[in-house]
Amino acid sequence: MNKTAALIMLITIVSQIFGFGREIALSFLYGTSSTSDAYLISTTIPGVLFGIITAGLVAGYIPMYSKVAKEDGESEANKFTNNLISILLVICSAIVLIGLIFTEQIVKVFAYGFEGETLNLAVKFTKISLFAIYLSAMISIFTGYLQIKNNYIIPALVGIPFNFIVVLSIVLSHKTNTMALPLGFVIASVSQLILMIPYIRKSKYRYKFKIDFKDKNIKNLAYIMLPIILGISVNQINVLIDRTLASQLAVGGISALNYANRLNGFVQGIFVMSITSVLYPNTSKMAAENNMNGLKSALSRAITGINLLVIPATLGAIVLAEPIVTVLFGRGEFDIQATAMTSNALIFYSIGMVGFGFREILSRTFYSLQDTKTPMINAAIGMFMNIILNIILSRFLGIGGLALATSISAIFTSGLMFISLKRKIGSYGLKQLSISFIKILCASLLMGVIVKLSFNYLTSTISNITSLFIAIGVGAVSYFVIVNFMRIEDVNTIVKAFKRKLVRK
Repeated sequence: MNKTAALIMLITIVSQIFGFGREIALSFLYGTSSTSDAYLISTTIPGVLFGIITAGLVAGYIPMYSKVAKEDGESEANKFTNNLISILLVICSAIVLIGLIFTEQIVKVFAYGFEGETLNLAVKFTKISLFAIYLSAMISIFTGYLQIKNNYIIPALVGIPFNFIVVLSIVLSHKTNTMALPLGFVIASVSQLILMIPYIRKSKYRYKFKIDFKDKNIKNLAYIMLPIILGISVNQINVLIDRTLASQLAVGGISALNYANRLNGFVQGIFVMSITSVLYPNTSKMAAENNMNGLKSALSRAITGINLLVIPATLGAIVLAEPIVTVLFGRGEFDIQATAMTSNALIFYSIGMVGFGFREILSRTFYSLQDTKTPMINAAIGMFMNIILNIILSRFLGIGGLALATSISAIFTSGLMFISLKRKIGSYGLKQLSISFIKILCASLLMGVIVKLSFNYLTSTISNITSLFIAIGVGAVSYFVIVNFMRIEDVNTIVKAFKRKLVRK
């Protein structure tokens, strides 16, 4: 698992670099403007309208497919997949039709502060981007299918052509017509599906139209999915509230939140999702086979991996927030005010990085055990906390308050999930994990001090961009030296296992 996760991390880094190219192009050509706000809302709406179902599908489909394949054979599992795809296409058509009829009303729900030209532009963009919902449905199922077949690489690779085409559309839109923005988004989604199809066919799967809403496996999947969808819809409501408040706090507020969240998502995408994408299919199989010892061991390693990689990234993002934002986005239409807003949001988002990571890992563990109610209840608690904190903190901290509210909610709810999981499966080494967490945190704090001092010293003699990269390099080296010196047991176990795999190669 460690070797596969490492390869996925490498692919994800390349994909995220292209992703940052997208954000850099958007910030350079449009800054934190009404056009960028309209575009971001138009691409958010399809994700929220169907992303709720998509996330529930992947989380429910993987354990359900494994169960059907084990009990009735792979042929029946593939028939189940055909039926699911057909049903999804019907649901997508209904969502798209409703979206096209009530586009303006939907946009106002997502961005209450939009009016005039910004509102008109967002409506035009959204009418096109809605069609990406069909592609999202297919990609979500095929991602789960390929992961079940132990193909983790292709689902990780699809982000590269997607981001490349989106960057190209942003550049073309500035030179030609802004309508190229949503068109590029849809075409980019098509590219993801095109990349997957040959590997789906290679696995001997063939789609054949079949639709049966009464199929017992579909009913079981719906039973598993419903709490997941409700839980994820709660998270999407948080996104909606954040962006609605941001649209009222400042012009470009949505864009500033988006850029900061993208930077936060860079860490999540590389480290957390790389670990989760490998962990989840394996823990689902272990749960189906009632191999609880194997599940606990895999979970413990995943949590340690999150600690080892995300905690230092958190400290690095906090101490280097402004230079990171300046180097990545500080050009063209992205002015000093945009830099200040985005840096502020990044600092407060960074505080919750570990909480986001833990929540993702623990939720997937509950899903593996076919317990979808606990994460749903947890998400509801987080939503109410986030709403209250949003209202309070945004008054004092503006855009940063919205990010801080999200972080506090993530940390609190991940703590609740640790407790709930222990009650469900018994001890899984929380004491040892807590000790390693404290040691890694201390190592990260020391690294943060070294990084800050290095950057401040270097900027007096060389450029900001060179100083930033050198400071990050110095920080990474110093961190791993400190961690090695501390002799953290869980970390040593992971390193030894990884070295054994390399020797075997």
